[in-house]
Amino acid sequence: MTTPEEKFVHDLEIFRTEATSGLQFYFTWLSIQYVIGENKKALNKLNENSIFWGTNISALQISAFITLGRVFDNNSKHNISKLFEFADKNREIFSKHSLAARKRKDSANADDWLPEYLKNAYVPTNADFKRLKTNVEKYQNIYDKNYRKIRNRIYAHKEISEKEKIKDLFKRTTIRELELIFVFLIKFYYALWELLVNGKKPLLKPLPYSIR
Repeated sequence: MTTPEEKFVHDLEIFRTEATSGLQFYFTWLSIQYVIGENKKALNKLNENSIFWGTNISALQISAFITLGRVFDNNSKHNISKLFEFADKNREIFSKHSLAARKRKDSANADDWLPEYLKNAYVPTNADFKRLKTNVEKYQNIYDKNYRKIRNRIYAHKEISEKEKIKDLFKRTTIRELELIFVFLIKFYYALWELLVNGKKPLLKPLPYSIR
């Protein structure tokens, strides 16, 4: 029988693959757009094989939105809200006792250094989970408001095909907003990973990024 800790470790890893895949799809798409927008020679080169590049650029954009849906849609088995709620309901996973057991599995001489290590290990508080929940809800609301219809009605299912209606949905989106969403997902993953693996306070630390 799977323990809560084993389930969380499994689900956190799935979330990592989803978050990093989405980020890679989106920023690769954005980087290509940036290069061909700044470099006419590069644009001309791509135009020599326009069908190939057009196909790949479209695939990157579609994949980014589809992945975003898997992360945020309530019907998705491994969405961010379910991951957070499970962590919140099973806080014993992050106790010093549980951390010590995990460290002993990975180190033959754990008892030589573990007592001192545990003195500085962090146990999450209600305030920590409230702060994380606030951030999850913030980006969930942004997705629901500006991106859910695009993902579900254009990319996942071809419910909308009229150019004006598609254009109207995309008017609500911005490149900057999507950047922040994908970067948040990575920051959220690292916050939970550091708490689980190293017993560190779950902080959404700044994560530098640049298309350039």
